[in-house]
Amino acid sequence: METIGNLLTGLPSALEAERFTDILRHPGCRIEQIVSHGQVTPVDQPYRQAHDEWVLVLAGAARVEVEGRETALLPGDHLFIPANTSHRVTYTDPGQPTVWLAIHIGEAASHHQ
Repeated sequence: METIGNLLTGLPSALEAERFTDILRHPGCRIEQIVSHGQVTPVDQPYRQAHDEWVLVLAGAARVEVEGRETALLPGDHLFIPANTSHRVTYTDPGQPTVWLAIHIGEAASHHQ
């Protein structure tokens, strides 16, 4: 069945907390929209997942630290995060929503953020 949508319209408010919305789930692959509005990952709680992740910033601005190296991301910038790699978001624009497209590759079927 065909599904049509737009990742930049009708955004959920992320003023209180980041919003995670699955766009597509398929065995071994999950595509997710993330909307941030000034949120960051706590220093003592970095992400480390057992699968690869590829992220693309569609709107806004962000910075991501991967294994101690920080990268700034603007619309159109993307980043590949290998499995079992410590990473965290160190900045998302507090003045506007930052919209991400995240593709989780090789994720176990039972996992959901």
